[in-house]
Amino acid sequence: MHIGELADRAGMSLRTIRHYDDVGLLKPSGRTEGGFRLYTEDDLVRLLLIRRMKPLGYTLEQMGELLGVIAALAADPDDADQRAAFERIAAEATERRDRLRLHLEYADEFLEILREH
Repeated sequence: MHIGELADRAGMSLRTIRHYDDVGLLKPSGRTEGGFRLYTEDDLVRLLLIRRMKPLGYTLEQMGELLGVIAALAADPDDADQRAAFERIAAEATERRDRLRLHLEYADEFLEILREH
């Protein structure tokens, strides 16, 4: 698929996807003869994973690390070092989600206070 379709399906901007290409997070799987980026369903899955990391506050570098661990485990599911890195990242993601949930509760409390006035 072309970048426009990828952007539509992921709910992201073309600019963001191009940026992810520039920093190495999401390289297109191919190019047309005219040089236009081409993406696959696997690229879309990768982009959606990146999108899901953003609300948890991951840096681009941390996203790249996680994507590298996932790729390494896909190549060798028995790699103990990569499995340990994955477990560490998963535990950290849980902590980040819990903090985000707490902040959302604070925001809800704040909105309730505003509604009372």
